[in-house]
Amino acid sequence: MANVLDDLVKLLALEKIEENLFRGQSQDLGWGTVFGGQVLGQALSAATQTVPAERDAHSLHAYFLRPGDVSKPIVYDVDRIRDGGSFTTRRVVAIQSGHAIFNMAVSFQKSEQGFEHQDPMPPTPAPESVPTERARILGAGDGLPEELPKELPKELIEELIERFGRPRPFEVRPIEAIDHPLSPTPKPAHRRVWLRTIAPLPDDPPIHQALLAYASDHGFLATALFPHGITIFGNTIHAASLDHVMWFHAPFRADQWLLHVMDSPAARGGRGLVRGRIFTQDGRLVASTAQEGMIRPRRERR
Repeated sequence: MANVLDDLVKLLALEKIEENLFRGQSQDLGWGTVFGGQVLGQALSAATQTVPAERDAHSLHAYFLRPGDVSKPIVYDVDRIRDGGSFTTRRVVAIQSGHAIFNMAVSFQKSEQGFEHQDPMPPTPAPESVPTERARILGAGDGLPEELPKELPKELIEELIERFGRPRPFEVRPIEAIDHPLSPTPKPAHRRVWLRTIAPLPDDPPIHQALLAYASDHGFLATALFPHGITIFGNTIHAASLDHVMWFHAPFRADQWLLHVMDSPAARGGRGLVRGRIFTQDGRLVASTAQEGMIRPRRERR
């Protein structure tokens, strides 16, 4: 397993410090605060470690309360709400410097047979035919690719290189790409992204669920900005996740191609709502997602 992915798997495994108490460290991805997907994955991992192995997570509902500090550990306190005949419920609070920064409810279920149906996967180019996110932003080398304007401010170029230049645990291939990192052409609030880990993973379903929770927050809220001709780059807006919801419908592997299909039905009052569906390459719907986030213009543009 590649080092950056191996580091992430270890990060999500957590350190057990007491019954129902776990401690996790953070990755600095260049955003200045803890990546929301990391807290999602770690909180799901903490809850899973208190549940019988034959029960898998089927849904999680989370709220981001405060920004996390990447230089400090995060303690995850798991409350064993209920252990039923078919379902198990856990509540997780993430604590840093004595304050709750995140809370989440997770429900687990033992495997059962039942009615089945699903939405079809939309027609989508094969992942191998789509450039990676890194290539779209940085090109093959250290500079910007030909299709992006070269008159960008020096600070923005440094920001793009900082955020996209470092190795990442997931290979990400967006189909709908922005044409300018500061003022893109407005477009419908729809986005499709292929993703998978950069190396194979063990046959351990909780690892795959925690990693997909981690990856589900990547670029999610940005979909709500598509109709407005603005991006998260260049210090032009305040953007932050407020809540995050996931439903797991069927088994999957995070080391095989998954398609995250996103749309934003509404934005108002400084908030934007985004919904998502996650498909395997052969068209199985394996998870659904939703998130509302804060999107506020800054008063001064850089």
